[in-house]
Amino acid sequence: MQPEPVSNIFDGIPAPAAAEFFEGLAGAGPVRVERIVSHGHASPRTGWYDQEGAEFVMVLRGAARLEFDDGGSAELGPGCWLEIPPHCRHRVAWTQKGADTVWLAVHYPAIARG
Repeated sequence: MQPEPVSNIFDGIPAPAAAEFFEGLAGAGPVRVERIVSHGHASPRTGWYDQEGAEFVMVLRGAARLEFDDGGSAELGPGCWLEIPPHCRHRVAWTQKGADTVWLAVHYPAIARG
């Protein structure tokens, strides 16, 4: 059995569109890895993500700000990452306009710590 051919996360970036681009890269069961491409996109003002599992998210190119329903926020640029725990309501406040914001997101079940 051979691995899949080598790919590059920056190949095939789609042109700007009305909606963000989501692409599944790998995964099985409750674990999935995806590439997200934003072009000045933001979540609707009332659009909060409230996910069952945890999410690791990293900005590879571009910039973005996430907002959390507790009033906190996080600015992300190239190489910045964070882990969002299950049911931590969040939204994309903005992504860089006029440029590709390329994200790597990994969704997985919560891991008990401690």
